[in-house]
Amino acid sequence: MVKIARRNLIGLASTYDIGVNLDHNFRLANGVIASNCFNKSHSTAYAYVTYQTAYLKANYPVEYMTALLSASSGNKDKVRKYRENAEKMGITVLPPDVNQSELDFTPVGDSIRFGLSAVQNLGENAIQSILTARKEGSFLSLADLCSRLDLRVVNRRALETLIHCGGMDGLHDNRQQMLKGLELMINWAQLKAKEKASGQTNLFDMMGQEQVTTFKEAPTFPKVADLTLEEKLRQEKDLLGFYVSEHPLEKLKTTVAPILSPISLMAIADHVKEKVSVVAILTEVKKIFTKAKNEPMAFIQLEDISGQVEGIVFPRTYPEVEQLLNIDSRVIVWGKVQQKDDRTQLIVDEIEPIEDVRMLMIKLSFAQLNQKESQQRLKQILSQQAGEKKQGRVPVIVIAGSGGDRTFIRLGQEYWVEDDRQALPVLRQAGFHAYREALIPTSQAS
Repeated sequence: MVKIARRNLIGLASTYDIGVNLDHNFRLANGVIASNCFNKSHSTAYAYVTYQTAYLKANYPVEYMTALLSASSGNKDKVRKYRENAEKMGITVLPPDVNQSELDFTPVGDSIRFGLSAVQNLGENAIQSILTARKEGSFLSLADLCSRLDLRVVNRRALETLIHCGGMDGLHDNRQQMLKGLELMINWAQLKAKEKASGQTNLFDMMGQEQVTTFKEAPTFPKVADLTLEEKLRQEKDLLGFYVSEHPLEKLKTTVAPILSPISLMAIADHVKEKVSVVAILTEVKKIFTKAKNEPMAFIQLEDISGQVEGIVFPRTYPEVEQLLNIDSRVIVWGKVQQKDDRTQLIVDEIEPIEDVRMLMIKLSFAQLNQKESQQRLKQILSQQAGEKKQGRVPVIVIAGSGGDRTFIRLGQEYWVEDDRQALPVLRQAGFHAYREALIPTSQAS
C-alpha cells in the first residue's frame, strides 16, 4: 500500500486515460515515481468490489439475490434471468401478494417475496397507496381492499393487474370471479366513500358495529368458472416475466419425459456437437432474411423448467417448420448443439407440437416375447424403419402379456422409427399387433 506525500496544483491541463506513458504519475514518499497509477487504482478497486460481491453471494445468498432483483425491477428480462439464477441456488421467489409484498423484493427466510415495483402496469403511486392502506391491517377481501384504497390512484387497471398476476389469490381463490365482480366492488366502494364524505351514517355505525357496512352490504361475486390454467399462465408471464401458478411443462415431467427422454435446456451445454431432443415452449420468434440469397430463417427462444436457450432455424429447415413457430406453443425440438463464443445454441432440424407426438405401440404375447424368431423379426423391422442415420424420433413401446399381467417396455432409441405411419403396415403384415397412440391423451393435452 502506497501513500501520496503531497500534491501541487498546476492549473488546467489535458488529462488522459489508461495506457498513456508518464501521465497520472505521482511522487511517492521515498522519491520514487509511480507511473500509470490510474490503471492500478482502477484494477484494485474493481478487484475489491468483485471480492465483496463474491463474499455476499456466498454468505448472504438470499439478501444478495434480493438486491439484484430489486435493482432490476424495471427490466422484465433481467428479473426473469435473476429469478432463474435464484432457483438454481435453491432460493424460491414467491409470487406477488397484496398483503405480503413491499415496493421492492424482500427476503423471507430462505425465500424472496416478489416486489410490487416489478409488476408491469402497476405505478409507484398505486403501490404506495396500497402499502399505506395496509398499515392499518391486512386486506380481508376484495371488497375490503376497494373500500380502503383511494380508487382515483389505484384505478381499475391496477386492480385487474393485481388479479391477473396472482397478487390477490390470498383474498379469493377464483380470479375470474374477482375480474367479473370488480366493477361492482368499485362502484360499491365509491358509494360508500361518497356516503362517508357527506357525513351520512346509519344506526349500526353509530352503535359501533363496524362489521356492518354503510349504505348496503358488499356485493357478492358472480357465479362463474375460474380462468383456465393456460389463461392464468399467459397473463402471469406477460405481467411478471415468469409463470406463478405452474410451469406449462410441469405436467409433462411425468408423462412425456419418461418416454422421450429429452435433455433439459440447463444441461444442453454438456452435449455440444451432439444431436439432441428437447421439450420446450417457444417464447420468442424472430424471422430474418439472409443477406446472400434473401432466404427466410429464424432465431427462436426456447424455454423449459430449467432455463432458456436460443435456437437457429436455417433456410433449409425454415419452410418445413414455419407453420409451427407459434409463441407459447409446447414443442419437441430435434437439433444439434453448438457453442458459439460464450453462447450455447441449438441448430433446429425438426419441430413438432407436443400434442401431435405419437408412440408406436406393439403388443406381444409371452410366447412371442420368448420366441427368438419373433424377436429377431421385430428387431429387423424396427432397424429398417429407423432411417439411414438410425435416429428415429417416434418412440416404440412394447406391451408384453395381457390383461392385468402386462408389462410396458420402452425400447432404446436405436429402435425408434423414423415414420410411424410407414412402419405400422409393415409390422402388421409381419403378424405383429401394432397401433399408434398419442403421447398425451386428449383429456390431458391442455
